[in-house]
Amino acid sequence: MNMKLVDIGVNLTDRAFASDLTDVLARSREAGVNKLIVTGTNLAESRQAIELCHHQSPGLWCTAGVHPHHAKEWTESHYADLKTLLEHPLVVAVGETGLDFNRNFSPPEQQLLAFEQQLKLAAETGLPLFLHERDAHEQQLQLLRQYRSQISGGVIHCFTGSEKELENYLELDLYVGITGWICDERRGLHLQELIHLIPTNRLLLETDCPYLLPRTLRPKPKSRRNEPQYLAHIAEQVADLLKTDAVTLAQQTTENATTLFGLPCLD
Repeated sequence: MNMKLVDIGVNLTDRAFASDLTDVLARSREAGVNKLIVTGTNLAESRQAIELCHHQSPGLWCTAGVHPHHAKEWTESHYADLKTLLEHPLVVAVGETGLDFNRNFSPPEQQLLAFEQQLKLAAETGLPLFLHERDAHEQQLQLLRQYRSQISGGVIHCFTGSEKELENYLELDLYVGITGWICDERRGLHLQELIHLIPTNRLLLETDCPYLLPRTLRPKPKSRRNEPQYLAHIAEQVADLLKTDAVTLAQQTTENATTLFGLPCLD
């Protein structure tokens, strides 16, 4: 099957990939996943992501931002430091940013501060947002509505929310990132029902590896580690739900990612 896919969310700086990243990338390309966007979650990891993309290019780009779990690290110098990273040509989005009131690894007030500062950076740089949200939809929506007219676009990464939450994000003309969560017969059934409500020109695919290994994958890897190569499996599952073929879906989602992140065309 001749698919060409973009994985918009890979955590390749994770130590799970420390020993065999070259092989992971080779398997990814063999599976047709030839464009990857590495997620930055704080200043240090964003710098690592840039370095990784520089050495492993072509076909790799990254985000730079401060995840809500790391919002407590935000200082007065973060704005300028992050802006410098966002000016790098391999950085294609601000994030991972947003709000997470589920685990509150950072106090909510710190999360709100860091998120709003990154919304301002997105407005200033013209880069789209790579968004995270857990149990904080109304607060996140309020800030997004406040800044949306100043921001070029964005994607709600690893969407697992309700129909109403999906409607709210689509009303803001945001893209929606779908992971292997949709392959989970325990937790993903509601997402399987909602996938039809996402316009095809707003759908993006991601593994969020090394997390969220698709439960329908056979045979299961012994390590239980998710990899970019398995995006092809997710694409097939989503295509089946949408009653289309995986090649067509891959073409559409690649076009969507290219548009949102301003990616160059690669063979």
